[in-house]
Amino acid sequence: MQAMILAAGMGKRLKELTTETTKCMVEVNGITLIERAVRILDSKSLSRIILVVGYKGNLLVDFINTLNIKTPIQIVENSVYDSTNNIYSLFLARKYLLEEDTLLLESDLIFEKAVIDRLLQDSYPNLALVAKYESWMDGTVLTIDDQNNITDFLNKKQFKFCDKENYYKTVNIYKFSKRFSSSHYVPFLEAYCKALGNNEYYEQVLKVISILENPEIKVKILDDEKWYEIDDKQDLDIAESIFTDSSHQKYEKLMRRYGGYWRYPKLIDFCYLVNPHYPPVRLVDEVQANFNRLLRDYPSGQEINALLASNYFAIPQDMTIVGNGAAEIIRAITGLLQDPVGIISPTFQEYPNRLPKNDIIYFHTNEFDYQYTAEDLIKYYSDRQIRTLILVNPDNPSGNLIELEGMLKILDWTSNNNIRLIVDESFMDFSDYPETMSIISRDLMEQNKNLVLIKSISKSYGVPGLRLGVAFSSDRKLIAKLKKDVSIWNINSFAEFYLQVWEKYRADYTNALNQFRVIRSSFFKELDSIPFIRPLPSQANYIMCEVFHPFTAESLAEALLEKNLLIKSLTGKQGIEGQFIRIAIKTESENVDLSNTLKSFAEK
Repeated sequence: MQAMILAAGMGKRLKELTTETTKCMVEVNGITLIERAVRILDSKSLSRIILVVGYKGNLLVDFINTLNIKTPIQIVENSVYDSTNNIYSLFLARKYLLEEDTLLLESDLIFEKAVIDRLLQDSYPNLALVAKYESWMDGTVLTIDDQNNITDFLNKKQFKFCDKENYYKTVNIYKFSKRFSSSHYVPFLEAYCKALGNNEYYEQVLKVISILENPEIKVKILDDEKWYEIDDKQDLDIAESIFTDSSHQKYEKLMRRYGGYWRYPKLIDFCYLVNPHYPPVRLVDEVQANFNRLLRDYPSGQEINALLASNYFAIPQDMTIVGNGAAEIIRAITGLLQDPVGIISPTFQEYPNRLPKNDIIYFHTNEFDYQYTAEDLIKYYSDRQIRTLILVNPDNPSGNLIELEGMLKILDWTSNNNIRLIVDESFMDFSDYPETMSIISRDLMEQNKNLVLIKSISKSYGVPGLRLGVAFSSDRKLIAKLKKDVSIWNINSFAEFYLQVWEKYRADYTNALNQFRVIRSSFFKELDSIPFIRPLPSQANYIMCEVFHPFTAESLAEALLEKNLLIKSLTGKQGIEGQFIRIAIKTESENVDLSNTLKSFAEK
């Protein structure tokens, strides 16, 4: 068995990274793609490695010679790499295909040893490695039957995203027997190049072969083996998080992304907070049915969107502002606050991050086991001369809830002392009795001009991708200032359409929240049964847990990530003392996956 690597390409999509070097010499976590690939192949007792070079070929060969590879390396040069494609590189090396069984691969891949093992351990002589198609993938897509035969290679006209569940992406690693190359691949390769030229892809030859009555090639579907194709900088960024040898670095790299985890299709996100049971399928279908129009049309301006939100919450339009997520409103309002500002610690970090440190007077909840009451806050701040109080209710990450009676006491106290009160109710709908706990009320706000209510629509309504948030206050001058601070088109047409139709789905929303509360109760009991975890009572869609030996918060988060489960380590968060994590509450089956994994850790 020999290996052949096609490495003649220029890698233009990597831009300046390939100005002075080849695409396969780009580094992932300090190791070049070509070194990683060649060392894996070198460990497989192959007879030789054929390397087809082109762009910066001399540089690549010189680098390979520094690696002390035991397997003999044969160089083939494609001198017209800039006007041909990989079909011509393979054509130049075709004689080697006729001499031995061959592993054929491209040089812009990063993969682990297990990927090559899947081919070598399978007795079938001719295999194309494939993976389940994901929307972010680029390149050759095919369909297969239940016998792992290729049924079609799809061109752009044939490809339909609605059928993507039936598609597979070529990994660009193949196993060809000497016999297959002699009888099928090389003759068709030569004919194809002669008839259609050299600026094509070698997969086109496989497409022709696949329509034969007996093509003699099947697919091998990868499972959890790691691989990635590097075409541009974002591919490189993803690959660095997947292929780091350090669990700590992998966790840190993923956390710094703050989302976008659809690029990690096997990952279950227990870190970021969203309603797992809403929106309903019918609402999603309604948005999809209007996709083309929404994509092409401008959204309405701020005032119209404020009207849509005010209608839903029964608050006057001039008391309402819609934000590009609650984060946009938080940014705008924190710039208008008078200091000193009272903030609970720990809490949602976006608030203290937006304020000068010297302007903040913290109320530290760790002295109260991260639970606190209205009386605790009033007592603490009564002699501290604050001008503003910011309160997330229920709080994040503790899930602590101050009930309506307590909030009315805080309202009276802040109003009597001329203190601006900012209340964030982004997680209120998850509480056991939101309809009797929320202070989003026109009467309350009209009576308390010092009150500003903020609510993230992303969290409880399950649409973080739309980036929606709202705020209300009877201080109409403040609302007007905030509206001037944001763009007239601060939300897109999809978000506006959602505001336009969400009234129709109130019953679905109520049912989803009722379902959620049952699941939260069950999940809490499961977490409470784990010997190295102590969950704190929560009225939100997450549970803060203390972590005990043999884990720390970070080591537990890293161990779970190895199982494709992402949780939030609270180590280093403002106001946290000890080892704590935060776990989002997701669907019942996902919660079971997490609790079973934690139980398996306890059994070791």
